[in-house]
Amino acid sequence: MKGNPMERYVAIDNVCAWPNLTRMPQGTILAIIYSQPAHATWEGDCECWASEDSGLSWRLRGVPGPHEAGQNRMNCAAGLARDGSIVALVSGYDGYPAPADTVRKLPALVRRSSDLGRTWETTAELPVEQGTPFGKIVPLADGALGVSCYGGDLCDGAPGATLMRSEDDGRTWRQAAVIGGGIDETDLLALEDGRLLAAARTCGDGRLVLWTSDDDGRNWARGEALTLPGQHPAHLLRLADGRMLLTYGIRNAGMSGIGYRIGGEDGRRWSEPALLLEINRDAGPATTIFPGQAPTWDCGYPSSAQLENGMIVTAYYARSAPWHTRYHMGVARWRV
Repeated sequence: MKGNPMERYVAIDNVCAWPNLTRMPQGTILAIIYSQPAHATWEGDCECWASEDSGLSWRLRGVPGPHEAGQNRMNCAAGLARDGSIVALVSGYDGYPAPADTVRKLPALVRRSSDLGRTWETTAELPVEQGTPFGKIVPLADGALGVSCYGGDLCDGAPGATLMRSEDDGRTWRQAAVIGGGIDETDLLALEDGRLLAAARTCGDGRLVLWTSDDDGRNWARGEALTLPGQHPAHLLRLADGRMLLTYGIRNAGMSGIGYRIGGEDGRRWSEPALLLEINRDAGPATTIFPGQAPTWDCGYPSSAQLENGMIVTAYYARSAPWHTRYHMGVARWRV
């Protein structure tokens, strides 16, 4: 990228990942990932990997989502509790091996670690009907914590996303408000003035739409579209200079990769979309590297953290790329 040097690494090999990054107060970056090189087709754990050198190298730290026989623990939301612990809400499916339409959704485990992801305890479960956790855990203005879930029983049975709240620093959670219908994977960002932003994936064409709440998540209003169809899901990050960074996956015919936009401090104005990283060119819906494998557009799900020196660490996953033709978690280190 001209004028914006970028470092790129294969950080964790042979994982589908769907990474979720949290930068801890001590500076360690933790990545909660799915451990298997498959898109939800067999058993696997949700693992915690750690980088102590600003995203350059990664080591397995612990297992927030251990699976039992016939299960996978592949979906998670994660973030900081107010006491400095990391909290992960980990869900998944039961019934493997079996046809995809016969597996059953698992309740989400609420898992907590106070030793930088090494050991984890279960503090609660979220009933299946409350949906699948996604994205970041964020601090709310009244001292509670918030996270989004999608696909539960809400909106008169229609698919949608909700705000979950915890009043005990992430140990237990309850459904607090409906963000909107017709959306699923939704990432939250809390602003200093008490407003909340939500970048949500639409259920139909898979674009991102911005939702806002002016009352700490009780009521939500749908706003502008942030991406074109086939460009999802979102990760929102408040930068040190007050601006916002939106990163998202691109899965369009002709090109797949990672895109980004920069938002103003109030979240009301956004830059033109830009390409951070191209993963595959000419990656149409059926394009594969080898017969029987997942399409090359199976990629994206970026998550970003900012270092003390201003550098951005963006993790993502890819089914394959010209530089590495199997599933992996990649990392890009770059500057806005």
